[in-house]
Amino acid sequence: MTEVKATSLTGHILRRTDDPNGKEPEMRTNSFPPYDVSENPTGCCPRFNPVGWDNQHLHFVDKKFVRATTRSAMHIPWNMGVVFTRVQGHIEDADAADPAAEIVLSHDISAWEGEHFFAVQKDVPGEEMTTLSGDFYTRVFEGPYRHARYFDHDMRIAAKAMGKTARDVFFFYTTCPKCAKVYNENYMVGVAHLQDAGRRVNPPPR
Repeated sequence: MTEVKATSLTGHILRRTDDPNGKEPEMRTNSFPPYDVSENPTGCCPRFNPVGWDNQHLHFVDKKFVRATTRSAMHIPWNMGVVFTRVQGHIEDADAADPAAEIVLSHDISAWEGEHFFAVQKDVPGEEMTTLSGDFYTRVFEGPYRHARYFDHDMRIAAKAMGKTARDVFFFYTTCPKCAKVYNENYMVGVAHLQDAGRRVNPPPR
């Protein structure tokens, strides 16, 4: 049995244990963990239930997404509302939403631009389509948006603890700022695109 340890910026100790008799977490193919939207007192963002989202292994095979970009000023988005409203409207018009997981994976390409992947079931006219394939790993975080850069680091440490490299790290921001204030909690789900350590890290397909 081999144990690998790594320390994150937020002080967590992440461990991986190689046990031939151990049970690996269930691998999900082309699906996300169950997304519970039953509690929605704000009428906007449902209260996020983190149960079942932490420490999950996902596998995508040409999973469909709508790709969109937003403009930022030093990582602070300023046209996200307009872009998300447009994309979500087109998704609804095409009846392409995944009823089990209306998930958006986001990350910053630079300090001036964000990239967002909207999970869908089929092509959406008027929007750029792409696919994601590979193995992914999730962690649940709770904290202010400004800590996303620390959570990104934690995801990369978690990948290293598994003997992998994070090709990229996305975040599923479960709650808008207004709803986070109402709920007094702000959950984010980190989703790391894994690859074997030592392989060249390339950007995700577009």
